Amino acid sequence: MYLSRVVAGPCAALSALIEAVGVVEAARAVRECALPQALRGPTRARREIDCAERDLTAMERMGGRVVTPDDPEWPAWRMLGLSRLDSGRDQDGGVPLVLWVRGPRSLLEASERALAVVGARCSTPYGDQVTADIVSDLAAQGWTIVSGAAYGIDAMAHRAALAARTPTIAVLACGVDRPYPAEHERLLAEIADIGLVVSEYAPGVTARKHQFLARNRLIAGLADGVLVVEAGLRSGARNTVKWARRLGRPALAVPGSVNSAASIGCHRMIRDGEALLVTRSEEVIEETGPLSLPGTTTDPQDGLTGDDATVYAALPKSEPRQPAELSTHTGLPLPAVRASLVSLELAELVANSENGWHRTPSKRFASSRREPGHARRI
Repeated sequence: MYLSRVVAGPCAALSALIEAVGVVEAARAVRECALPQALRGPTRARREIDCAERDLTAMERMGGRVVTPDDPEWPAWRMLGLSRLDSGRDQDGGVPLVLWVRGPRSLLEASERALAVVGARCSTPYGDQVTADIVSDLAAQGWTIVSGAAYGIDAMAHRAALAARTPTIAVLACGVDRPYPAEHERLLAEIADIGLVVSEYAPGVTARKHQFLARNRLIAGLADGVLVVEAGLRSGARNTVKWARRLGRPALAVPGSVNSAASIGCHRMIRDGEALLVTRSEEVIEETGPLSLPGTTTDPQDGLTGDDATVYAALPKSEPRQPAELSTHTGLPLPAVRASLVSLELAELVANSENGWHRTPSKRFASSRREPGHARRI
């Protein structure tokens, strides 16, 4: 919590220091300014400010909590993609040090099957209707909706999920105690009642422009894919799509009228191969949902037992994994992991590439899918 206040956002250099020496030693080094040159600038202004106890009290008062990488509800597999981004290329791409959370749900469980829905702040009735239709269909099938609580499409996505009494996650670019925009105070309170309000920024932190761009990586990272419904030419939704592509998540866009300024951004992303065109919930699920094999159950894990089931469950949809990583995550011996991977490969449920082992796509969809200009990693 102290370090979160000091850097106020993603800081790849600090994350690397924590990885190398541990969080307690990293905090000591920051307090004493015993730091590499790369960290002295980012920590200089706030290293003497320690509000951890006050922040924790504030969170408890509002019924919230702080979630760290050591906590059971930390979405470790979701965050893993952020840890692998190139800090030189993506300066705002680091893993959050902590997540400040309001709401009754487990962040890990709520994000297991989730779709990010973003779009124009000045949405049209068409965009609102499409958003409501798709979100309602997904909510009925148990999907969590992730968005940024902004005006327009974001708000409509949250409201449609709330109407279906299904969890929705609002990711803020400010403290979770500061509703932004202010007009959405009631909406955010409703989200916190049955879903989650999440931020990497400590209580009391106000929203600033650069924080929205950093926040977008968490919206993309907490979901299985990003859906854009309406976006102007300079829409911030395109930034969220950029993060989705960096993380290997599918990026999807809904087309609109060729005469609609509110859909120019969607059309440009589709034309440039940045996003795949979708028009209804079935197409969204086809691209982002659980994999299935024709002629069998809808879930490939059905029928798997023992080590095979454990290893398959540990393989995420969006990132390849090495056997050693799977061994660490599952607690299985490395030889057992390797044996299970071979067994799963023979069953055509996984495959190996130069980046590691990954789940294979459903054969039912393989011939009909058109990749949107970039390799989608399963």
